[in-house]
Formats: sequence, structure tokens, C-alpha cells
Amino acid sequence: MADFPISLEFLKPGLLPRSLFFLTYLLLFLQPEEAISEEVKVIGPGESILALVGEEVEFPCHLSPYQDAENMEIRWFRSHASDVVHLYQERQELFAQQMARFQNRTKLITDEIADGSVSLHLRRVVPSDEGPYGCRFLSGDFSGEAIWELEVAGFGSDPYISLEGFKEGGIQLRCSSSGWYPKPTVQWRDHQGQCLPPESEAIIQNAQGLFSLETSVVVRKGAHSNVSCSIQNSLLVQKKEFVVQIADIFLPGPSPWKKPFLGTLVALPLLLALLSSLALYYIHKQRRSQAKLKKQAEKDQGKLTAQLEKLQTELDWRRSEGQAEWRGAQQYAVDVTLDPATAHPSLEVSEDGKSVWSCRGSPSLAACDPQRFLGQTCVLGRERFVTGRHYWEVHVGRRSRWFLGACLAAVPRAEPARLSPAAGYWVMGLWNGCEYFVLDPQRVALTLRVPPRRVGIFLDYEGGKLAFFNVSDGSHIFTFTDSFSGTLCPYFRPRAHDGSEHPDPLTVCHLPVRGAHIPEENDHDTWLQPFEPLDAAVGPW
Repeated sequence: MADFPISLEFLKPGLLPRSLFFLTYLLLFLQPEEAISEEVKVIGPGESILALVGEEVEFPCHLSPYQDAENMEIRWFRSHASDVVHLYQERQELFAQQMARFQNRTKLITDEIADGSVSLHLRRVVPSDEGPYGCRFLSGDFSGEAIWELEVAGFGSDPYISLEGFKEGGIQLRCSSSGWYPKPTVQWRDHQGQCLPPESEAIIQNAQGLFSLETSVVVRKGAHSNVSCSIQNSLLVQKKEFVVQIADIFLPGPSPWKKPFLGTLVALPLLLALLSSLALYYIHKQRRSQAKLKKQAEKDQGKLTAQLEKLQTELDWRRSEGQAEWRGAQQYAVDVTLDPATAHPSLEVSEDGKSVWSCRGSPSLAACDPQRFLGQTCVLGRERFVTGRHYWEVHVGRRSRWFLGACLAAVPRAEPARLSPAAGYWVMGLWNGCEYFVLDPQRVALTLRVPPRRVGIFLDYEGGKLAFFNVSDGSHIFTFTDSFSGTLCPYFRPRAHDGSEHPDPLTVCHLPVRGAHIPEENDHDTWLQPFEPLDAAVGPW
């Protein structure tokens, strides 16, 4: 852009009114384009990531705030942008520019690219992968990148100690191990934890970048009852240790070869008798120890069985209580239908208004708009609730991603939103077939004994409750407690199809089903949910 000289004499406050002077200043000096572009940021995985040798590491990147990145160029690179790790351009992956060392080792996940979120998986991590990485988003009006550091660690094999023989009035021990990264540290210690000076030490790096080591020490009589060899990885702050016990009787004296031959023959039977006694003592001690451990194990097993029986009793009670609550909610059944006018352009609603598909899971892909749109891929029910109690059921089948519940009819859905009560959403979700959760307002993980194929939703407007039930076994899942103000309507969000074998639609069930039979559990259709605690941060949307 060319620079033009501008005189500001005519802008003095004395020559123009104060309001006109301020408006002219804004028009000349503010640059809206730059201000807007600065608001969009690229968020990477953080400052550093630790990966183990031979395993897989994930590089997630997303735009903040959310926006569609499907038509952008997305580049993962090493130290410089020209060092291409993976390249996405013009809606396809370009492998021609990829560095040879990363070929056939990367996998791009674009399920959430319409929301500006992508992830790159790097398989079979090696030490040479260590270093700086970055991801860059590029479009006609935006360019941004995030940088982080990849640290690589290898936890080697268990130490192996071998007896090399007599040397310099003692016994020489050798310790070896391999597969370490970065370069490990090794120490010999006696039974008191004091460091022993090694006789020799060699640490060698192979062609793959992994370190192997070999070290030796001489143990002399009267100095040690046991010796340990420990190897530590400084990056993982972990170590492996091997302890060997040596009796002084096996160590040579100051002058072992000067003893008379006859004395050796006399001492040999005594030595054999002593060894036999020691062996019998250790066998007897080991048997006593095993019997004690067995008795303790039986005692612990009895306590565990009692605890399990107590937990099972409580679980049965809670299940029966949840079934009673669910049966009570069924008497308020309403006939809910989907409103096509509220459906996102990438969703398809059936003619009877009972089923909805996403483009990727639709049985008629030709009927879907291939373009991606901003906003929530959701559809609302025609019914509006401002009072009373209402119950409806939705068949989710074997879909691995969905959100169900209720929302305020007045909340905007043109942009992606956090589906929490503070934003006017009371929903339950399933992500990747194994993570059930709600936002209340933070993420709350839900552990379900039986995966629901059909979900019941009960709204008590005056009571300020929205409850979810697992119709598959009649159990209660979760209840929101809030003070509703405004019109509520049913909320459905099938999410994009993830390529599973069961691309079922979300279908509103015909109700009422008074006195419905609770189906028996099927061993082939029942699995326990994971019990690991989930991160409190909001998960993928």
C-alpha cells in the first residue's frame, strides 16, 4: 500500500467540533481488518509433549473461536514451514511434499474440521522425531500457527547381572541393558545404599538412536552382603534396578592361594554341610512365608467379596429406585416431532418428522448439501413447553456420537456454543461410543452399566428438573436441577458419522408405551463403561 502525506492541521479541536474530530481520527487510524484477524488464534497441544519410543503421539490443533477450516490449508511442519510433516490443501491430503522420514507414519483426523478442529497422529515414534513442531492454518484472509516441542523417551530393558569370575581379590559382576533414550545414568550400590565405583562403564548409541550400556564392579570380602545395579531415565524420572546377594563365604580372602591343600580338603566337608544347612533354612523360611501370604490372600479375598456384595446390594437398590422413577415419568408421555425449519443444512429430517440423519450418516447422501456451514448441526422439536410435565423417548441405536435434551427456544444456534445450562442447554452426550457425559456446568463423566439403545427424557418445568433414563434397563442416568424461565423445546444433535458399522439415525419413539416391558440384558450387547476419570475440561464437540 502506498503512503500518502496527510496534514493534520485541519483536525485541530479548535477548527472542528469535538465529535467530528474524534470520528475523523477513527476513520484514519483504525484498521478493522487487522483487528478482526488478530481475534482468531491457532491453539496447539501446548509447550511440549512427551512420547515413548515405538508408540503413537497426537498433535491436536484448532481455531479459537471456532470457524470452518475445511477450505483452508493446514500444514504440520518441523523447525521450518518447508519441512512438511503432513499437508492438507484443497480438501485433500498432499503426500508429495511430505518429508521421507514421515511417510506412511501419519494419520489425519478431520471429523471436526467444520468446527476448526483437526488432529494428526504420528506412529512409531523414534528418537530422531524429537524437536520443535508446528501447525499452520492458511486462508485468503487469515494465517496463524502454533509451535510446541516434542520430547522422546525410551524405557530400556531390565538390567541383567552376570558373574564374570574372581578378580583382584574379589568377584567381578557385570550389568547390561539396552533400549534407553535419552542417555541413561547407571549406579552400583551396596546394601547400605552407598555408591560403588565402577571398574568399567560403556554407554553406546545405536543407529536407531537408542542407548545400550555395560558396566562392571569388583565386590570384595567383608564389604557387602548384597549389590544392586540401577539404571535411571532422567526424562521419565524412572529407574530399573536389579539386586544380587553374595555371601562373604564365596569371596576369596586376602591370600587364598597360600592356604595348604590339606586344609582345603578338611574345610570342604564343613562348607558343604554349611551350604546344606543354609539351603534347608531358606526352604523352610520360604514355605512359612508362602503359607503366611496364602492366609493373608484368603483374608483379603473375604473382605473384597463382602465389599462387592455390599456394592451389588446398593446397585440393585438404586436400579429399582431408578426404574420406579422412570415408570412414574411415562405417564406424562407426549408425541414429539422434529421441526425441519430448525434443522441445520447438513441434516436430513424424515417426512414423518420422527428421524434425523447427518450428511455422513444419511441413507440418501444426494439429498444433503455437500457444503459445510457454521453453527450447531442440530434440530429442535416442534413442541414448546412453558409449564407442566412432559416425557419423550429417542432411539439412538448403536450410534457412537449424539446429544439429546432440551434447550431454550430463544438461544441462538448460528454459531457453535458450549452446551451447558448457563448457555440455555440441558443435554446429555455420547462421544466416540464410550464417553457419556453432561456439562453441569463443568464436564461430568457418566458411568453406565448397560449402553442405552433408547433414551427417555422427562421434563418437570415447575419442579426445575430434566431427567435422563436408560430405557434399555429402566435405570436413571442423570438429572439437571435448575430454575427454568422461558420456552423450552426438545433438542437433537446426531453429530457427523464416524464410520462405525451402525450409522443409525436419531428417531423419536411413538408414545405412550404404558406398561412397557423392560428388555432383559443381552450378554452380546452389554459392556461396562470405563472408570478412568475424565478431564474436567470440555471434550470434543
